[in-house]
Amino acid sequence: MPDVPVFDVAGLTKVHGRERRVANDDLTLSIARGEIFGILGDNGAGKTTLVRQMAGLIAPTSGELRFMGTPVEEAERELTTQVGYMPQSAFALNNLTVSEAIFFTARFRGLSRRAARGEVARLLSQWAIEPLANRVAKQLSGGQRRLLQLAVTMAGSPPVLILDEPTNDLDPVNRKRVWHLLTAANQDGATIIFVTHDAVEAEKVVHRVAIMRQGRIVALGRPLDLKQEIGHRFRLELIGTPGDPPAPLARVHCTEVEPGRWLAILDKADVGEIMTNLDMQKFDDVRLSSSTLEDLYLHYATT
Repeated sequence: MPDVPVFDVAGLTKVHGRERRVANDDLTLSIARGEIFGILGDNGAGKTTLVRQMAGLIAPTSGELRFMGTPVEEAERELTTQVGYMPQSAFALNNLTVSEAIFFTARFRGLSRRAARGEVARLLSQWAIEPLANRVAKQLSGGQRRLLQLAVTMAGSPPVLILDEPTNDLDPVNRKRVWHLLTAANQDGATIIFVTHDAVEAEKVVHRVAIMRQGRIVALGRPLDLKQEIGHRFRLELIGTPGDPPAPLARVHCTEVEPGRWLAILDKADVGEIMTNLDMQKFDDVRLSSSTLEDLYLHYATT
């Protein structure tokens, strides 16, 4: 079934609790085989709720959600054997050693004992966690546990990976390792769906992206196409002292994306005037470049 989407979502809505809080509001999208699909949004945008429904962990309130053409409520076995899901925080195998967690997950996905032992050796090496092999998972640091979660998720090489904030708690070296190994898995045929709020990292690997805000999808497509929709603009990034936006940017939309790091999206016609009036001595760094996925994220998710 080469044309059947891995996931097909139509009018998906999820309402939580007696307070009837809408987490996902009428979502419609499809994810093709072999895609690297990113889901971006602020905390509370509904990203985790969406992927938990994809993984079959919570049921939709209304709408349709199909995995390989089968409604997810009827695809429990397929989801178990063909989807590797990594949650954002909780880890069900905390009381096992690192090696045991990988071994039993591989067995759970249908590998023989011999093949599962081979998976343990492969993944310990791949994720550079051999020294942790006999450590109990709950005794690991946050970053070490994240690497173990990734190794467990990929045990048995499931054809679909769903990853919720895969680089949280990781240092730059291991962040780079994550994207390298996920790209390699995709080149081997895996479909990868990941949740993040870090548009800078996502742009390195993503084929298509959904940007969510308050439970809805506000933008969906290839980053290049989405950039064209908002026109040819430039990004001005200023690094300096946290506080009020720089004076020359008072009449344009300017966001302090983190303390001391300001970002403005400029129309081409305004670039010359703004750069002329900008006092470069007040900043540690000034960067002017073409628009990025982070700019798209700020445009669609905050305006």
